[in-house]
This record gives sequence, C-alpha cells and structure tokens, in this order.
Amino acid sequence: MIEVREVTTRKGLLQFIKFPFTLYRGSPYWVPPLIREELKALSPGKNPAFETCAAKYWLAYSGNSICGRIAGIINRTYNEIYQTHHARFGWIDFVDDPAVSSALFNTVETWARQEGMTALHGPLGFTDMDPEGMLVEGFEELGTIATIYNYPYYPVHAERNGFRKDTDWLEFRVNVPTSIPEKADRIAALAVERRRVHLLDARKAKDFLPYAHGIFNVINETFKNLYGFVPLSPKQIDAYVKQYIPNVVPDYVKVILDEHDTVAAFVIAMPSMSKAFQKAHGRLLPFGIFPILKALRNPRSIDLFLGAVRTNLQGKGVDALLMTELAKSCIKNGIVDAESNVELEDNRLVQAHWKYFERRQHKRRRCFIKELT
Repeated sequence: MIEVREVTTRKGLLQFIKFPFTLYRGSPYWVPPLIREELKALSPGKNPAFETCAAKYWLAYSGNSICGRIAGIINRTYNEIYQTHHARFGWIDFVDDPAVSSALFNTVETWARQEGMTALHGPLGFTDMDPEGMLVEGFEELGTIATIYNYPYYPVHAERNGFRKDTDWLEFRVNVPTSIPEKADRIAALAVERRRVHLLDARKAKDFLPYAHGIFNVINETFKNLYGFVPLSPKQIDAYVKQYIPNVVPDYVKVILDEHDTVAAFVIAMPSMSKAFQKAHGRLLPFGIFPILKALRNPRSIDLFLGAVRTNLQGKGVDALLMTELAKSCIKNGIVDAESNVELEDNRLVQAHWKYFERRQHKRRRCFIKELT
C-alpha cells in the first residue's frame, strides 16, 4: 500500500531533495542539483517567489521506503495575469509503479481542488527561471544543470493519470563553426551601424553588475507572451542578480547596449557543468568544488541559459550580432558545441538563431495539463 505524507520538517525537506539521488543512482544522463540550492529554492524564507506563491511538498512511501515525491504550487500572479485558476506540479519523481504515480497526482489534485483551482499543469517551478517540462524525447542524452531529466516511463504515467499535452519545449545541440558565416557577420555589422548598438566590453564578472537589472528588465519585457511566464518582482531580480552574476564567465556572456548605454539584448552561457555536477554528487564541499573548477578552466561545451532581444530590435540583426560574438569566443577558446536550453516549439524567432549553424534537435520536453472538473 502506498502512503503519501506531507513534508513539514527540515528533515523531511532534505529527504524530498535527496530522493532523486537514490532513484537515478548509476544513470549516466541525470545531472544532480546542488542540495543547498534546492533547499534555498524550496524554503519560504529564502526564495522571494513565495511572496506570490503557495507551495506544498509530499513524499510517497511503500512501507518505510520513499518511492516518490511531488510539489504542488499556486502562483497567484500567474492566475491574475492569465485570468485562470491553475495549480502547478513540479519536483516530481517516482519509481515505475502506477500506484505510486497515481497516489502522488491524486494528492496534488485534491489539494488544488480544495484551493479552488480548476486545472493542474506541469512540471513547472515557481518562476520561468526554474527547470520546467517533462522529458519526452532524448532520454539517452546528457542532461544539463538548468533542465529536468526523467526516465522514459514518466510521460506514460502522466497520460495514464489523465494529463494531456499543453505545450512542448525543444532543445538543440549546436556545433561551433570553424569560422563565422560571412552572411551572419555582415548582418551583425549592419546592426551595429544602423541600430547604433555596441557590445559591452566586459572582462570580469563584476563588469556586468551595473547592467544586471537591465538584463532582467529585458527578460520581463520580452518573455511576457511566453507560456507560463510571470514577470519577476524587484526582490526576485535582486536575488537572481546576487545568485548568478558573480559566477558568470565573461567570455560566454554577451550584452548589447544601445546608444544610451541601456541593455538592448543579451545572451548568457556557461561552460557545461553536467559531468562536473555528476562528480560533485550535490555538494560543493569538501571535494565537489574541484571538478567544477576544472570544468570552468577547460570547457569543450557550453550551455546557453538565457537570451533575449528587446522587442523594438527583434528581427533587425541584433540577434545575429549576439550569436556571432558568442561564436567568436567559442572558436577562440576551442569550444566544439553548445546546448541551446529549452525553446518553445512555436518560438520561431529563437529557433532562427541556429539557421547559420550545424545543429540537431535532440530533446523535447512537455508541459502537461489536466482539468480538475
């Protein structure tokens, strides 16, 4: 018999966070998160998203053994903006047992109904900055630190429990060229001339700090029509600036400024940390920091985390400028390929970035939805 218990203590929260470490032990594709970062994300006192979100966490037990987990989230700002009553599920993992997955989904559905919600969708996090989407293609591809990995049986269980596709995200593996395509270089040069934009000359992480809030302002402007996006609050932006900007590698972050030195576009990439995080096993100390430092010093691949072009400059060559500048750094440093991160399947503007490069679409992940009637 499966018993589902709500997580109400720090000990329970640690068990919730650590369950996937057991479930995916030995998997060559799963990339473990840092435990301390998961604690921060799931703790009301540390994550400013809780100002507008409510959340509960549950663990499934078979006897005394944990066999599954799930989070339920209600983002009140999302429901206000989209005039709906949706709850989210996330942080979902379970053994290949229909009784376990059904117990987990039923628990969140019951809670969502009690809160007056009319639909449940996910996997989603508190914000668009959290990993999202259940993997439905690409189970034999190495995961990244910014995405969710799951076994092939997950989407089968979701559909058995009445969930259907709401939207998909695609991911691409992009090869770094040996030289910049002439057409892309020409378009980038025209953007500089006609749009009066220029590349920020940043050589250290701290050089980005004066522009960090401008980067997130561009995110709020350009992501507003993307699936599930909720504008980030000032406190959330402050938290992300503090968390991410000091750790960026300047060669792989490109910021385009307009004639007034305001952020017009940006792309943020990092050396791939996937294999390093696998060796760290969720902890930086005492030994997890060493493979991470090694990966930062001598990368062969990069992960693209975020990118955006201000609305009034989209389709005017600024995107080509971003990609060519990033590609130049990759060529200089011997990077061979890049992981695109998630892109909505109908976001043609983003997918057009890869038209100048050799690439393959190697992963697909899905947001499921179920009406709670």
